Amino acid sequence: MHIPIFPLGTVLFPGGVLPLKIFEQRYLDMTKACLRDGSPFGVCMIREGRETGSPAVPAEIGCIARIREWDMPQLGIFLLLCEGGERFRLGAREQNASGLLLGEVELLPPAAPAPAPPEYERCVGMLKAIVEKIGADKLPSAPAWDDTAWVAYRLAEFLPLEAGARQRLLEMDSADLLMGVVAKLLRQQGLAI
Repeated sequence: MHIPIFPLGTVLFPGGVLPLKIFEQRYLDMTKACLRDGSPFGVCMIREGRETGSPAVPAEIGCIARIREWDMPQLGIFLLLCEGGERFRLGAREQNASGLLLGEVELLPPAAPAPAPPEYERCVGMLKAIVEKIGADKLPSAPAWDDTAWVAYRLAEFLPLEAGARQRLLEMDSADLLMGVVAKLLRQQGLAI
């Protein structure tokens, strides 16, 4: 799969939402092409560099982003709401004339949906309490309480973590390991797990 890559100072998880304000010409062109073709782009956390200016060096593992909603409140600015899809590994990359990074990506298999083991039921309960407080309409899709990876990703989005810690969670292939680390982070934050 050959897609545009958007290096950001944040991490997008599968099933998560990402609001973006697009104003750089290379990303305006990318957005127009994605809207025209119904195609996705890749979001990778920045390893080196900055979000604006010369292209940043992206992390190797990223997440497919699909535009769910868009608005153009003024000429030259797109407001996007994107949803996270599959995780991917970034391979060969090139930069086009406008400075947009394009990359070959290999989709990574999702963790098989599996109920949270009994020791993580309190994590599921905590997420249910958060969703009840903020409203299920704030989630990109219907809750998947019986999917360990989905629960762990949503909790990781709510935890006050640095981008590097979120990236390490995104890179985990095992839903059980992911949930175990998220549960440990919750305990370290002093939350009732």
